[in-house]
Amino acid sequence: MVSRVSTVAFIGIEARPVDVQVHVAPGLNAFNIVGLPDKAVAESRERVRSALIASGLSLPARRITINLAPADLPKEGSHYDLPIALALMAALGAVPSDAIDGATVLGELALDGAISPVTGVLPAAIAASAQGHRLICPAKSGPEAAWAGDDVEILAAPNLIALINHLRGTQLLARPKPAMAPNEGNGFDLADVRGQESARRALEVAAAGGHNLLMVGPPGAGKSMLAQRLPSILPPLGPRELLDVSMVHSIAGELAEGALTDRRPFRSPHHSASMASLVGGGLRARPGEVSLAHHGVLFLDELPEFVPGVLDALRQPLENGEVSVTRANYRVTYPARFQLIAAMNPCRCGRYGEPGHTCRRGMACVHDYQGRISAPFLDRVDLMVDVPAVSARDLLTPGASENSAAVAARVRTARDMQGERYARMNIAEIGVNARAPHSLIEAAVKPEGSGLTLLNEAAQKMRLSARGLTRVLRVARTLADLEGKGAVTRPHIAEALSYRLLVDRNSHAA
Repeated sequence: MVSRVSTVAFIGIEARPVDVQVHVAPGLNAFNIVGLPDKAVAESRERVRSALIASGLSLPARRITINLAPADLPKEGSHYDLPIALALMAALGAVPSDAIDGATVLGELALDGAISPVTGVLPAAIAASAQGHRLICPAKSGPEAAWAGDDVEILAAPNLIALINHLRGTQLLARPKPAMAPNEGNGFDLADVRGQESARRALEVAAAGGHNLLMVGPPGAGKSMLAQRLPSILPPLGPRELLDVSMVHSIAGELAEGALTDRRPFRSPHHSASMASLVGGGLRARPGEVSLAHHGVLFLDELPEFVPGVLDALRQPLENGEVSVTRANYRVTYPARFQLIAAMNPCRCGRYGEPGHTCRRGMACVHDYQGRISAPFLDRVDLMVDVPAVSARDLLTPGASENSAAVAARVRTARDMQGERYARMNIAEIGVNARAPHSLIEAAVKPEGSGLTLLNEAAQKMRLSARGLTRVLRVARTLADLEGKGAVTRPHIAEALSYRLLVDRNSHAA
């Protein structure tokens, strides 16, 4: 007799169904797992054996075969422990076989029979809902699974004994409730920034339109300080964005206690990050920093210190909003629709252009340092702004800078205008100007005569690429949205072009 239990295998953020088949037959004492299991799955036989013994059930001296079907799909992770244990108990008659029919099961077993949390519970719950299954998962993962919807029956058990008692009808486990992490903020506020009015303006424009931003300035000018305060002026995640972000973070094991948060992700990897850690990949093809920053911010400090090949690997996700990792027998795609914020010094010594300082290498220092960033990468930057050193007067004199709440209100209003505009075009998924394709943004901008003349002259003198021209139009549209205006005028075009001057200068240096 073969006993079956359903579970899932994760390919990217997709949960594919897996049939766990258990066969107990006379023969030599053996416990074999087949179906392309990795090391974690192969070791589950020892965890399952110890957990069953701790729960009062001894395995018979028979030949036990576990098949994970389909057999040609790689199986990774420790979440196969619980489905294997339940299928084995059903084969031995310890639990009714009909009690686990129509259920998707996942969970890791401790040696004492406790059910430990695992990654990917939210995608598994959504996949179970699509199949009309109920979900059996660890108790600590229950709040995460509950976000799949009220129509999904969820059984979240703390240990194997409690689960068996529930399946036998001698104990009742309550349905978990969805949990939301408290929104306590990061304690950063734009009011802390002294001076840097042009950089603050660029940061507001970047937040309003979802644009990529590069800040260039000497050490200590406040570039990292400004970037850390960007989340404080961004609107919270919408319902669809919240689900998309949580799916990625669930696969990566980034959801603490199964609680979701509506704060946009802010990822700041070190410049020594490898390509696999930044873009994604590795032996088990895990999501990288760009995917963990989905619908949020990826901050790259000391930009030229990153390996040039790693930076160039960001060009495709910056354009397409996704990352594809290809292996010999499968292909994984992760979403990566992030906003890039980068900071860098103007040269290796960091003092180029500072009054009273003369570099011994001169412009060679600037060209060598900025040349580490390729021109195609810089062409994907919407705004580039100089961040000069702050004077002692700015630091010591109390300022009257706007706080984050005031700026966030303007950003939210501008984003609402963009959302309504693209909803009228039946493309509400775009959301912000930075994602609008050329044809749509051209129809949305329609600059007046003098603005169009300025744009044509600047495009020729600055030798703007087609991508660069589109990004100028997107920024100009955002500038008009911040002012609540429907028409894009010459001043909007001029300010948008000013943010491309440094991009053009540094492209030539590269």
